[in-house]
Amino acid sequence: MLRRITDRNVRVIYLAMLLVSTAYGIAVAVLSLHLTAHHIPKLAMGGLASAFALGLMVCSGAAGWLVARVGPRAVLAGALLGYAVCVACFPLWSTLPALTVARFFDGASSAFIWVAAETALLAVADRTHKGLIMSGYAVAFALGYVLGPLIASGVVHLSGTPTAFLVSGALGLAASAVVARGLDGSLKAAHGEHTGDDAPPSPLLDVLWRIKTSCAGAFAYGYFQASVVLFLPLYLIESKGVPERHTIFVTAFFAAGMLGLTTVIARYGDSHGHLRVMAALGLIGALMVGGFVGLSSFPLMCAAVFVAGAALASISPLSLALQGLIAAPRDLGRANALYNAAYAVGILLGPPVSGAIFGARGGVVMLLHLAALWLAFVAAAVVFALDDPRAQRRL
Repeated sequence: MLRRITDRNVRVIYLAMLLVSTAYGIAVAVLSLHLTAHHIPKLAMGGLASAFALGLMVCSGAAGWLVARVGPRAVLAGALLGYAVCVACFPLWSTLPALTVARFFDGASSAFIWVAAETALLAVADRTHKGLIMSGYAVAFALGYVLGPLIASGVVHLSGTPTAFLVSGALGLAASAVVARGLDGSLKAAHGEHTGDDAPPSPLLDVLWRIKTSCAGAFAYGYFQASVVLFLPLYLIESKGVPERHTIFVTAFFAAGMLGLTTVIARYGDSHGHLRVMAALGLIGALMVGGFVGLSSFPLMCAAVFVAGAALASISPLSLALQGLIAAPRDLGRANALYNAAYAVGILLGPPVSGAIFGARGGVVMLLHLAALWLAFVAAAVVFALDDPRAQRRL
């Protein structure tokens, strides 16, 4: 894939995202240990996850506004530095209010990181490779989340949990330095200031309507991801009799599906239409999630999770590629802000709604409602098929 990408800015962003996602992976891996050591109740731990999502949602709009005015490099380097400071200070915070504030700013810095990085990538990507470039962005993040826990386990064994947070902060600082030194500061020109596009920014509701199917995919994935991380292991243990130690393999197979096939699927989307492929992926994912309830063999469950990971995790980079085609260059920053806000809303709503369904109706109904969510997305993608410029050209 990297042989097809000649723009140095893309490689710089990939490296920065690999570094910061590894930092994320380390921090997430040891966060529960830190919270348990300070006697934070499990219910409150869920509230801390909501604080992260709230920070992401609240600050996404500001991130889009700032990127459009000062450019992606300054915002991305500053946000990475802010994340590094925030996570390195985690060992200093031991009370629930302090940790809640810290998780909010963790989400806020992530909003600026993601919006700036995605805007920069879409700005430099040509129309025929947007899916491929955004799939590389997703792969860099996924690799970091795989490497992070491995590094965390070694650091905790050798030096304890506080050191793991410091290592996470050091990686965030390194990512900030990579962006500050390597990213082209003239990328601001891609947002309409020097491209001959002197029209004023589009009204926000017009931007939202234009990218509605991308935002729908982001919302569905955030809702689904936050729900299954919490409740799928419980369902496997309680209803399927899977030993607790084996549930970790489910997450591994989901990530493997994503890592193995995302770039292939992204190239197919670049060639045949992003929204058309997203609809097909949503249908495959819904069938895998809904059919999961009928499986009794653990290897078959892992195979279904692999396919679901390849299908559903690939929707995110395709959604970003699609909005890179349909949003005006001057609106890219705000479009990415709306996209990340939709993802955050999904993270906020998924766990409480899925948890209520799980508690009242059981794991089967919970999984079926997630399958129905993806079918609703597929219906929206079919109804609004003309959002995709390739579909318009076919007509």
